[in-house]
Amino acid sequence: QVQLVESGGGLVQAGDSLSVSCAASGRTYSSTTMAWFRQAPGKEREFVAAISWSGGSINYADSVKGRFTISRDNAKNTMYLQMNSLKPEDTAVYYCAARYYYGGDYYLSHAYNYWGQGTQVTVSS
Repeated sequence: QVQLVESGGGLVQAGDSLSVSCAASGRTYSSTTMAWFRQAPGKEREFVAAISWSGGSINYADSVKGRFTISRDNAKNTMYLQMNSLKPEDTAVYYCAARYYYGGDYYLSHAYNYWGQGTQVTVSS
C-alpha cells in the first residue's frame, strides 16, 4: 500500500508561480511511477504530468508543457510540481497518483492504483 498526501495549494494571480508537493508513505513506495492529475469544477479529471521511479521518463500534458515541471526526491519519498506562468484555466484540485509501472497509458487516471486527497489551486485573473 502507498499513502499519498498533497500540500502546497493556494490562491495566486495569473502569471504567478506555485509549487505543490506529494508526500508518500508505506513500505511499497519504491519503484512507483507517480503522476499529477487535476479536476476543475464540472470537468473530468485530466492528466497533468507523470514521472518514472528513476526520473528518466517524464511526460506532460500539452496544456502545461513549458510551464510546469514535475520532479521527485526518492530519498524524501516526495514528488513535486512546480507551476510557472499560471493561468486562470489552471484552477483545479490537483491530485497525485501512483502505480508500479510506467507504460504508455501513463495519462489515464484509471490506470493508477493510489490517490491523494487533492489540494486546491486557484488562479485569479
